[in-house]
Amino acid sequence: MGVEIERKFLVKKEFVPNSDERIKITQAYLCSSANSTVRVRLANEKAFITVKGKTVGLSRPEYEYEIPYSDAMGMIELSEGAVLEKVRYIITFEGKKWEVDVFEGDNKGLIIAECELNSEDEQIKLPEWIDEEVSGANRYHNSYLSINPFKYWESSN
Repeated sequence: MGVEIERKFLVKKEFVPNSDERIKITQAYLCSSANSTVRVRLANEKAFITVKGKTVGLSRPEYEYEIPYSDAMGMIELSEGAVLEKVRYIITFEGKKWEVDVFEGDNKGLIIAECELNSEDEQIKLPEWIDEEVSGANRYHNSYLSINPFKYWESSN
């Protein structure tokens, strides 16, 4: 079983990506519940299906497999909620790989950074462009954003 251990942060609005690695991501959810999600993702020219379990602390089970691109395109048509679009920048800081997602479409204006950890108690140094930690906030999960896009949040807060 794969286990994902990560912390998630909002990124300051003035952030300017400085990365040679840029991935255009389109993803959709086939199933999303409190206990699991099933996601289909297009990442540049590759495609993946991912099953994630319930988050406990900072950890959750994760299974990810590369699938044919054409299959992923068909699965996206079966998805629940909106299709998410974002550009992911891979940035190395203090020896850790950060994935910074700059959302587009209905989630434009939202920038989230994730850092995978080796253990839940691993200490990391935060880059200056990090704003607020949102690791435990479900509203920042991509599955939530597909149903409740960021563009509607300001009117409900």
